[in-house]
Amino acid sequence: MARPTSRHSNPGRTLLILLALILALGGTMFLQKAFTPKLGLDLAGGTTVTLSPVTPNGSAPSQEALDRAVNIIRERVNGTGISDAEVAKSGDNIVISVPGAGQEEVIKLVGTTAELRFRQVLAVEAAAPQQLSTEAPKPSASPSGTTKPSTQPSATVKPSASPTGKALSEALTAPTPSATPTAKTKAKDGQATPTPSGTPSAQPSQPQQQEQQPQIDTAGVDPAVLKSYQALNCTDPKTRGQGVQDNPAKQFAACSDDGTAKYILDVAKVVGTDIDTASAGVRQGSTDWVVQLDFKSNGATEWSKLTSVAFGSQPPRNQVAVVLDGLVITAPVIQGPIPGGRAEITGGFTQKTATELADQLKYGALPLKFNRSSIETVSSTLGADQLMGGLIAGAIGLALVLLYSMLYYRGLGIVAVLSLVVASVLTYESVVVLGATSGFALSLPHIIGLVVSIGITADSFIVYFERIRDEMKEGRRTLRAAVEVAWVRARRTILIADAVMFIAAVVLYFLAVGGVAGFAFAMGLTTLIDVVVVFLFTKPFIALLARMKFFAKGHPLSGLDAERMAEHVPSNTPQEA
Repeated sequence: MARPTSRHSNPGRTLLILLALILALGGTMFLQKAFTPKLGLDLAGGTTVTLSPVTPNGSAPSQEALDRAVNIIRERVNGTGISDAEVAKSGDNIVISVPGAGQEEVIKLVGTTAELRFRQVLAVEAAAPQQLSTEAPKPSASPSGTTKPSTQPSATVKPSASPTGKALSEALTAPTPSATPTAKTKAKDGQATPTPSGTPSAQPSQPQQQEQQPQIDTAGVDPAVLKSYQALNCTDPKTRGQGVQDNPAKQFAACSDDGTAKYILDVAKVVGTDIDTASAGVRQGSTDWVVQLDFKSNGATEWSKLTSVAFGSQPPRNQVAVVLDGLVITAPVIQGPIPGGRAEITGGFTQKTATELADQLKYGALPLKFNRSSIETVSSTLGADQLMGGLIAGAIGLALVLLYSMLYYRGLGIVAVLSLVVASVLTYESVVVLGATSGFALSLPHIIGLVVSIGITADSFIVYFERIRDEMKEGRRTLRAAVEVAWVRARRTILIADAVMFIAAVVLYFLAVGGVAGFAFAMGLTTLIDVVVVFLFTKPFIALLARMKFFAKGHPLSGLDAERMAEHVPSNTPQEA
């Protein structure tokens, strides 16, 4: 029965593809300026933060709330599962250990509650109007003078310059907050106004300032909230309200994140839990980083209703405030109803700050408020000696595999050696690139997974070698024909074995956390690299060697000589040269 034949591929072209892949990874390393892998907590140390929960009545938090907080913090610090961060409960406390990060970075990442509210503005005024001048200003000596007229409306403040965000969607615009619709109109009752030249007329300023204090429209405002609003001092960062877990079902008095304005806000119509996903990106046609929000179905409906109500209201109630952790990060005017369930937070973001805020919003708000009990910088738990010992053990194992391959397969052992070298180069480049782009930190479980993968790679080319030798032992094929036919049969076995290993790694990765997940990730990564090496290097390289007389004629050192395989060849079967 005739055996199937296969077309001879172009081994040179396949090897060029592999070379291009290696160079691409190397180029990424140079662009990222990363040439060594990031090390995990057990190899390089890091930062440990202990968070203690704070409850309104001082009682112990529920285990359900603690478990949810652990999951949210774990996703924030280790969302991809490859950064080797550790989050665990210790009694009623939560202990977070992050490799290689500074204290400030860890605190910023895990210490914020990320409570997001969308509230209609009911009133707004400058945070500290009493700080304006109470004396009649003198004309400036030059056009560039900075003296302002004493009759400047006290409620006028500049938009916030904080990098935490300024506006929502292209249908919104951030205005200069004003206490009343007529805050910038001509002064009444004989008050002094600026002359056309910009020089103020001399009028007693203190009574005028008293008459121009903002007139708050208290219609529909809870008296308790109004009292809180009047007592609110936004100029003091300690009393500004950072980290306040406001009740979304009640009206709320809040400060802007930069302390320049204070607001009375209606109940929250859209909250953080209405967000389906959040992502950081660059706005089309510009270089500005933004945080893009997609609402769930109910959130999209409420968002449309909220913007419709604000659009039909008089200033300042035509504004919608975005409140994050108790502070107003922006309060833009609604220029029209916004259907579709999408919004955008923009203004002053860098890639890092936009990504951090998007991650906090995407992974959810913490169900509890936490105080930082302790912050410590920890050293590596293994140390240089243990790491060196592990690397030496791995090197010895690799050397034994290579020695066995050279003794048993002789000339074909060269293919095994070079295959492992190529796999090592690809693995190293992948680990470095992942560390620079995705936070992959190499820890002891990762190293174990990489060392175990040596056996996976060796098993793949051994399967191929044995198939070639089986074809040669039958004595009816030349080496070049045996290489192609053996590949058709061997690749099925190789792919099935790698698929089983990869599926096991994926299941283990999603079901486990911490070091076990790191081991699974490393094993899955090297399994994929094994497939790349076998298809793009091992097979085409053997195809090139098959064209050499040394292998094609069965030289005693080639590993394919007739004498070495004679015991497996039937006595009545002639051999081919």
